[in-house]
Amino acid sequence: MNISEVATRTRLPAKTIRYYEEIGLIAPPRDVNGYRAFRETDMHKLAFLGRARALGFTIEDCRTLLALWEDQGRASADVRSLAQDHLGRIEAKITDLEEMRDTLSSLVHACAGDDRPDCPILKSLGDATL
Repeated sequence: MNISEVATRTRLPAKTIRYYEEIGLIAPPRDVNGYRAFRETDMHKLAFLGRARALGFTIEDCRTLLALWEDQGRASADVRSLAQDHLGRIEAKITDLEEMRDTLSSLVHACAGDDRPDCPILKSLGDATL
């Protein structure tokens, strides 16, 4: 399979596929003409990586997950631990985003939004200490 076929089947941009090859996540062999000759295993790895990235795993997490996926003797506890750590980071981001939303919502409601120059949003941003 060539890169455009794999890109279509995995729904990953060709640029991403080239990047994954560059950083060693996949290693498709080359034909005599120098073009990549993707195998089914390469396509499965790319689909796996696409799903992992869609869940927000970092490249290094993906590298670890891919190694665990390929290791038939792996302990599922290792996979769970990695996923649980990632879930903790997601939950922390959600908490941060909720706090940001609540603060901004309060500021928006406090602002009259009229022709007067008085603006609690700008005042709040200006009150930040360095």
